[in-house]
Parts: sequence; structure tokens; C-alpha cells
Amino acid sequence: MPLTMSRPWKHPDSGVYWFRRAVPAELRALVGKREEKRSLQTKDPSIARRRHAEALAEVEARWTNLRGGVRTLSEREAHELAAVSHDRWLALYKDNPSEQTTWRVDLGDRLWRSPAALAGPLTSNFLSEYDPDAAKLRDMENWCRAGAKDCLAAKGLVVNLESELVLAKALSFAIQRASLTLARYAKGEFGIGSRAGGVWQAISPTPDAGLTVPLAELIKGWSSERKPAQKTLYEWKRVLRQLEAFLGHDDAGRISSEDLIAWKGSMVEAGLRPKTIQDAKLAPVRAILQWGVDNRRLAKNPADHVTIEVKAIATEKKRSFTDDEARVILAASLLEKDAVRRWVPWLGAYSGARVSELCQLRVEDVVEIDRIWCMKFDPEAGPLKNSSSERTIPLHPALIDRGFLKFVASVKSGPLFPHLPPDKFGKRGGNGTKVIGRFVRALGITDPRLSPSHSWRHRIKTLGRRHGLAKDILEAITGHGQKSVADSYGEFPMEALFRELKKIPELDLEATKIPGGG
Repeated sequence: MPLTMSRPWKHPDSGVYWFRRAVPAELRALVGKREEKRSLQTKDPSIARRRHAEALAEVEARWTNLRGGVRTLSEREAHELAAVSHDRWLALYKDNPSEQTTWRVDLGDRLWRSPAALAGPLTSNFLSEYDPDAAKLRDMENWCRAGAKDCLAAKGLVVNLESELVLAKALSFAIQRASLTLARYAKGEFGIGSRAGGVWQAISPTPDAGLTVPLAELIKGWSSERKPAQKTLYEWKRVLRQLEAFLGHDDAGRISSEDLIAWKGSMVEAGLRPKTIQDAKLAPVRAILQWGVDNRRLAKNPADHVTIEVKAIATEKKRSFTDDEARVILAASLLEKDAVRRWVPWLGAYSGARVSELCQLRVEDVVEIDRIWCMKFDPEAGPLKNSSSERTIPLHPALIDRGFLKFVASVKSGPLFPHLPPDKFGKRGGNGTKVIGRFVRALGITDPRLSPSHSWRHRIKTLGRRHGLAKDILEAITGHGQKSVADSYGEFPMEALFRELKKIPELDLEATKIPGGG
């Protein structure tokens, strides 16, 4: 159904208005997407209409530039484009001008003097090897080049290399002028103005509303660069929305350390665990704001040093399944007709693999290598936690004896658990965790220190120590990251993995009584 894009679109859940406009077919390759959309950051329809009109004008102007193809910038045009950066630089440091130490005004007039600087991005010292400022000059010029590319992309301008250099130089002049102004401000030299109460009043323009730094823009830039997992991005966006609701605004430039300390206090009062506050709330905010600092959008990171003491609590530490608990779960699984409840606990018990990895297995991921049956955890089947999670491990004999290969053969092709739908992040493991959680808790295994799915990973480490498995091979089986460069040397032959895994004996389930099962 065609999108309605002539007016703000109201999100049905949040009530926040959005700008949405389909990208013309001839521009989709250049824009890189089929639709331009962004939050208008308001629930007020009148404000939304104004912001929508502004967004529409910006997008249409960018598309017009893209349609124009490659063009040449005049120096006047370059300086007009750079003027925005001048104003933003002043706004970033206007309250504390002495904090501007990134741009060296004493070096500003020495930029662009060498032939190497004019030819392209600098990768080696273009000045005398005895010049202590050579590296800083190189960084400043490269930063201006990167800023020119960002500016052109934002405007949809396609220019030749000469024009890129013209804009990069214009940016350096703009930042130099702004930095010189800030240096005077730091000394109290605000120019000519009225004198009131014995203090000279600064003559400086009120920052334009367009110079705000929305949190949504920061996380968009961060995610474009870091490429986080979809679930991580979802959770971090949710945390930023919670912070916005607490502050009553979304301008990252207005956030202070005191604001974040107050937010932390509100979460403590609400009963959130310190570890949750530290790892799930403060850490994402700190990372996003730091990206803003690193990319010259913010002057400083107000989340620095805003922490909360996290004490390890013995009663909250996750533990392994005991032998008796493992017997109950595995015996109950044998009676299940549902494939997830039947096989995921057994696969977890004898591999220590994550439930998300197991739930997205495909028929083609169960293979025979060197006459040893194995299962592959392949990113093509679905997202994995990290690079070390991509691995191939042998099947424990207990799995083969219980008929796992016959089950795989019965599925024919595709996912082993096709009836398990992917969650909103495209992962079957999200729903698989819920299925296994309800199954295990219904067996009377309710200790909160146990994770119905993840405690198998704890157990495999416990069994590895009990039965003397080689530590590096055990970590290769579980997909835990390598601790040193030495760990990355060589390969892990399948026969070596199988030799170690076989040291873990199969549990005897003969006398196991299942709660509620008679």
C-alpha cells in the first residue's frame, strides 16, 4: 500500500510524529534506501507540521542536488556551506570556551601548505621529521576532509575531488575563525557591549534551534558506524527514550552530569538493580554520548564518571544445573513430542551451546567431517553473538544414541525447528528461550540462580573441569573468545574436539522421577 507522505505520520503505539517519504526509483541507488524517514520528536501536531515541512524541504533539496550529478563548487559556495560548522563549533563550546582544545589555533594558518596535503588524505609526515606538530597538522587536515565528505553527503552534493578540497579548506578556515573567537571568550574578551554590574555583557547570537544535537541523531550515527545487533540497537534506543522522558527533552548538548546523576537516582528509587543501572542504562548512554564527542557533535561526555557501585551478590550469581536437575530436565524431554522441548535441552546439555544458536540450526548445519558427525553454527542461519561464536563442534555420542540424526533426517531441509517463529529481531532463539523457560520451570526447577537455557553453558564448564577437558578445546567448543594472541595460533582438529567432548559421560536417567509424571 502506498505511503501517505504529504503530512506527518503518527506512530500508532508511541503517538510520536514521523517524517516519511518514498525515495524516487531513479535515486534509490544513490540514496541507499527506498524510504526517507525520521522521527519528528514530538506528539504535538502543530510542531510536527512545522518540522515536517522543514524535513521535506531538506530532503527535496538533497534529492535535487543528487539529480544534478557531478558539479564544481565555487569558493563562495564552499564558505557558505562551512558557515554552519562555524556556528555549531561556537555553540558547542560557548558556555566553557576554554574546553576547546581539539583545534590548535596556533597551527590553523599552517594547513594546506604542502603538495602532499593538496594531493589527498595524508598518511605520512609531510613536514620535516623534526617538526613535533606534523602529526597534529595531518590529523587536522584529514578531519577537515572527512567533514567535507559528511557535509556533501548531507546535502546530496556530488562534486569532483578539487571541489572536495575547496570545501575542506573552507571548513578549516571556519573552524579556525570560531576557535579564535572562543580563545577570546576564554579570556573574557566578548567584544563591545553594555556594561552591567561591573561585567561586560557578551554580544553573541542565540544559538539557532537547528544547532541542537538530538539523541536520535547520535544513535543513528553510532549504529551506522558500529553495526550493532538488531536487538542491541532496539534496547539502546529504548534506554535513550527513557532518558528523554525523564529529562523532558532530547537535546544531547543540554545534558549535564547532574541530569544523569538524578536519572540514576530515580532508577535506584524505582528498585532497579545496580548492575542493571550500570550495564543496561548508564553504559549505553555513555557510549552514545562518547560517539558524539569523538565525532565533534558534543564538547564533552557528561556521562563520564557517572557510575554506580555494583556488588556481587552470592544469591544472584548464575549457577550450573546439578546432576539431579539435569536428569529431571533430560528425562522429561524424552517424553516430549514438541521438537524444541525434545531436543534443545539435550543439545545444550552436551554442547553448552547458546539456545539462540541451537534454535536457528538448519538441516545443512548437521554435517559429517572426518567421519565425525558435527553441527555448525553459521551466521547464514541467523545472527551470532560474536566472531568466536561461528564454529563447528562434534555431536556428543549421547545425542546420536538418542536418535538426533534420525530427527534431522526427518526434517528433510531448512530449519530444524520450522514451527518456532522468529521474534521481531529475526531470531528463533527469542521465542525458543520462552518455550524452554516455561518447560523447565514447570518441572519444579525454580531457583532464580538457574537460567533454564543458559545454565547448560555453566554446566558444560563445570563438567569440563570435573573430567579434565583441555581448557582451550573446551573454550573452542563453547565459542568463548580467545584470551591471547597465542590462543589464535593453529587449528582445532575435529578429532581433538571429539576426543575431549567424549570425556563427559552420559547421565543415567533410568531411576529419574519426573515431577507430575508419575
